[in-house]
Order: sequence, then C-alpha cells, then structure tokens
Amino acid sequence: MKKSLLVLSIMFVLTITLMGCATTGDLEKLQAQERQNALKADEAMQTAQDAKAAASASKTDTAAQMEKLNAAITHAENAAKIAEDRAQQAEERAKKAEERAQKADEIFQESMKK
Repeated sequence: MKKSLLVLSIMFVLTITLMGCATTGDLEKLQAQERQNALKADEAMQTAQDAKAAASASKTDTAAQMEKLNAAITHAENAAKIAEDRAQQAEERAKKAEERAQKADEIFQESMKK
C-alpha cells in the first residue's frame, strides 16, 4: 500500500509538473503578444512625437502672430498720436481763423460807424 501510494504521489507530482510547463504554442502566443505590445508602444511614441512637433510648430506660429500683433498695435498707437496732433493743430488753426474773423468784424463795425 505504501508503494502504491508512493507511486501515485510521484505520478501526481509529475503530472502537475508537466502541466505547469509551457508548451511551444504558449511561447509563440506570448511572443506574438509581446510583438503587438511593442508595436503599440512604437505607435504611441510616434503619436507623441507628432503631437510634440505640432505643438512646437503651433508655438512658433503663435510667436510670429504675436510679433505681428505687437507691430500692428504699435502702428495703431502711432497713428492715433498723429491723429491727435493733427486734430490739435486743426483746432489751433480754427481758433486763429475765428480770432481773425472777429478782428475783421470789429474793423468792419468800426468802419461802418465812420
């Protein structure tokens, strides 16, 4: 009985040992899965690099647009200053013309009195 129990135990251990070993098919499946994971990782890396390049290009475009915007703002401010100066000069000319008109009117009134 001890011998048969020993034989059964050894067979049981060998069966479990053989079941635990990977077969060629299991190894091939594992290698295929590793390849798929590597491809997915490569695709993710490429996507990340493309996104980084797009962000860099966008940043460059934004910087160029900001420079153009700043130049346009400066130009608009200069134009506004020039317009204010011209408006002020026009007001001064209008005041001088009004003063001349008043003087001419006074002279005309004095000549009418005579």
